[in-house]
Amino acid sequence: MRTVRLGVRAPARWRAFACGLFLLAIGMLAASAWVPHLAPLFSATLAPDPDARLPAPTRYSYRGTHTTMMRGVEAPLRVKLDAIVPAELDDVLAFYRTELGKLGWQEQHDGAVITADHFQLPFVSPLGPAALELGRKDGSTRIHLVQKNANAANEANIMPDPGQAKLVFSNISETEAVLTINEQIVPRPAGANAVALDLAPGKYSYALSVPDRPATTNILTVAAGDTWELTVGRDGDAWPPLQLY
Repeated sequence: MRTVRLGVRAPARWRAFACGLFLLAIGMLAASAWVPHLAPLFSATLAPDPDARLPAPTRYSYRGTHTTMMRGVEAPLRVKLDAIVPAELDDVLAFYRTELGKLGWQEQHDGAVITADHFQLPFVSPLGPAALELGRKDGSTRIHLVQKNANAANEANIMPDPGQAKLVFSNISETEAVLTINEQIVPRPAGANAVALDLAPGKYSYALSVPDRPATTNILTVAAGDTWELTVGRDGDAWPPLQLY
C-alpha cells in the first residue's frame, strides 16, 4: 500500500534557493536582536574604570600601573599609568580632561606641547605636579599619566630645590661603590646611608664602579622637579636609573 501526499514538489535547485532565503531571514532577525548589545562595543564614548588607581578607560588593549615607594613613607612618591586604548586621540583627550577635572586637577598652559598626533599637558593635582602624554600608534592612542606626591617626597627628604633636580646614590653591596658624575666623585662605603646630590636640569654621563669590576657607564637626563636614584645592588651590579619623584 502506498500513501499519497497532496502538494507540489519543487525542483531541487529551487528548494535550495528557498532554504537559503529562509536562513538569511533568520540571520537578519538574529542580528537585529543583537544590535543593542553590540553597539556599546563600537561606541566612541570612553567610560572610566572605577577600580583604576589613576583615571583610565574601561576599554584598553594594554594597561599597567607603577608606583614608586620609599621605606618609612606610607604613600607612594610617584604613580604612573601606561595604557593603550583603541580610540581616537581627541576622544581620549576629552575623556581625561573630564575625569581629571572631576578630581581637581588643573591643566597648565605653560610647558604644554600639542601637535596633530601628540599631546603633552602638565597639570597641578591636589597631591602635587602631574602630567598627561597622549600619542598615536598603530591605530590606537598611547597614554602616559603621572602624578607626584609632594608631601611624600618631603617626608622622604628627596624633594628637589625649585628649578633643580635631585639624584640619590644608594649602595647596598658588601663593598665600597663609587659614583662619578658632573665632575664629582662620590664614594659610598658598604652599609652607608644613601646620599643626595643637587643637579641642574640637563643630560649627564655617569659611571658606577666597585672594586675588581669594570665601571658601568650610562647617560642620565634629568628635568627640573625630578628626583632620580642610582643604586649599586647587593651583587655589585649597577641597577638601571629609577625615577623616584
